[in-house]
Amino acid sequence: MAKVTIEGVEYDTEGMSDNAKAQTASMQFLEVHLQHLENDIRVYETAKRAYVAQLKRQLAPEGAQS
Repeated sequence: MAKVTIEGVEYDTEGMSDNAKAQTASMQFLEVHLQHLENDIRVYETAKRAYVAQLKRQLAPEGAQS
């Protein structure tokens, strides 16, 4: 008996219509894809911070420490 939780409510997938099962599968696919995108965003934000820090060091007057 498979279950799925949607907005805090648990549903039994066995009693779902074929359409509801298809929409559940689509939603689960999207959740996985969104997680991948969120991971990518964290990588890009980390890279951006590194580029900004490097640029600030390059633009600082000689002898200044940042």
